[in-house]
Amino acid sequence: MTLAFGEERRKVVHGFMNDPEVLVLIANDAAGEGVNLQRAHLMVNYDLPWNPNRLEQRFGRIHRIGQAEVCHLWNLLAKDTREGDVYARLLEKLEAEREALGGKVFDVIGQLFDEKPLRQILMDAVCHNNDPETRARVTEQVEGVVDRSHLQALLDRRALVNDSMDTTRIQEIKEDMERAHARRLQPHFIEAFFLEAFKRLGGKIHRRETGRYEITHVPASIRESDRQRGDRAPVLKRYERVCFEKDHVEATPRAELICPGSPLLDATIDVVLGRDSDVLKQGAVLVDPNDAGTEPRILFYLQHAIRDGRRNRHGLFHTISEKMQFIEVGKDGDYRNAGEAPYLNYRPVTDEERTELGAELDAEWMRRDWDNEVLGYAIANVVPAHVDAVKEGRLAEITKVEQQVKSRLKREVAYWDHRAQDLRAKERAGKQTRLPASQAEDRANNLSDRLRNRLAALEKERLITPAPPELRGGALIIPIGLLQQHKGEEAVSSDDGANAEARSAVEQIAVNRVMATERELGRIPRDRGAEKIGYDVESKDPETGLLHFIEVKGRYAHARSITVTRNEILYAKNNPERHVLAIVLVDGDSVDGPHYVRGFDYGEPSFAAVSQNLALNTLMEHAEAPS
Repeated sequence: MTLAFGEERRKVVHGFMNDPEVLVLIANDAAGEGVNLQRAHLMVNYDLPWNPNRLEQRFGRIHRIGQAEVCHLWNLLAKDTREGDVYARLLEKLEAEREALGGKVFDVIGQLFDEKPLRQILMDAVCHNNDPETRARVTEQVEGVVDRSHLQALLDRRALVNDSMDTTRIQEIKEDMERAHARRLQPHFIEAFFLEAFKRLGGKIHRRETGRYEITHVPASIRESDRQRGDRAPVLKRYERVCFEKDHVEATPRAELICPGSPLLDATIDVVLGRDSDVLKQGAVLVDPNDAGTEPRILFYLQHAIRDGRRNRHGLFHTISEKMQFIEVGKDGDYRNAGEAPYLNYRPVTDEERTELGAELDAEWMRRDWDNEVLGYAIANVVPAHVDAVKEGRLAEITKVEQQVKSRLKREVAYWDHRAQDLRAKERAGKQTRLPASQAEDRANNLSDRLRNRLAALEKERLITPAPPELRGGALIIPIGLLQQHKGEEAVSSDDGANAEARSAVEQIAVNRVMATERELGRIPRDRGAEKIGYDVESKDPETGLLHFIEVKGRYAHARSITVTRNEILYAKNNPERHVLAIVLVDGDSVDGPHYVRGFDYGEPSFAAVSQNLALNTLMEHAEAPS
């Protein structure tokens, strides 16, 4: 398989990484950067670059994170030639100094020949092969640039000029990454969805090793959907191995990870949405088993994207951020953020419950023009917040890239302009030059055009604008308290017998007790219960900067069970080492706890279950004192 450019390049790389019949990739210098080729561990450089920095860049394509094999690189040199001798000596010296300096020399290899390019040294060796003085000077130059003191000086200078980031900002990024990891969608759910959807669409997938599958046929509908997108790696007709967890990727043969963002999963989702998206807009009636109130509300699914001024091959503006937002609104017209995935905690209404609710399902307040009202609210409130968040990080990044582009390309343009003038002067004097002045001028002009085009592209990236929000679907949410009211029952919780007002008071007592306990332990707690994101308290250790995610359960002392929602289980499974279930028992003015439960095995929640009832005495057996 031969590496090409653009869309064809993506297809070739994807095929090389996943198609079992593709064993060899032949590439020119286009493969030196921007591609991941860690399926391979053997590389042959048959055309050595003039810039030795490219050697490390090329090798870095296979020697990457996730590479399970020992990587080997062969550099082909012309034997018994002066050029080959010089390059061989350079590689030998670099290898010797790499071992002495701990493998860091390739970080600065591009700066070794700042004073005189390697290309010129090699040309001197070739053109003046019979001149002893020139040969000695070339050898001395190679020895000098790879001298240990010179390398160490470059390494020290690199350490001083490396970009730095404020430690506070670094800590914020680290915390954001921890939160993102805590709320990630479990591979279990992605696997269950994909297997069912893929088979329904006509795909053939077979289980192989533990956690790994072989796909022998990808249906045409999925491949065709992928071709229509055209902005991602292609979907293949077959896959030697696929998996849903990172731990299973690097076994032999290597597996394609199916996760959010992977072409195969994205294409499958596109087909499913194309066939069934109307179902979302038809709406549904769902029950919130954890809301003991009596006021129904409507849940809306909104999708909105942020774009910049670039266009793709289809003429569409480039999407730089896309987000699904869930908003709930009651008959009072007050909107609130419903959280990241509220539907995971709801269940479908039964036919019997639908009958009991009767007119509640067609109340007058539900007949308002909610579609336009919700879109208006999103345009005024939701979208601007998304735009501001994207601009904050992206504009600073673009400015930094612009500075680097100007610095590098302007230096190159100046070099070739000077070279062209020098060659032109020699030509006028009647001297013969190996490189025509016109060719040097062309290079300078091409670099100038490249600089101008790159800066113009960066300006387009600065044109950050929102696309109109889209209303994807909605559902009527019925609180369990309203159902119990229609049944003539007291509005009670499923696990402690408290009415809504009393339960809320007990929960607040429990949260306050946990917040106080965390402060006593020297941590910095933050109440996040109102956000309904899967835990109630986020507590930061000021010494390590690590976050602890605490789900608080306040119950009366006589309660027999505790209910945990699907979202709460997801957080516990994503961060078992730092997730805590805090139990606080209240009996009048007496408060017992908190009792911390860590590392509890909640099992894999099924799609049919929105929550689990756990025996309180079993949880207390696993509980320990806060620490």
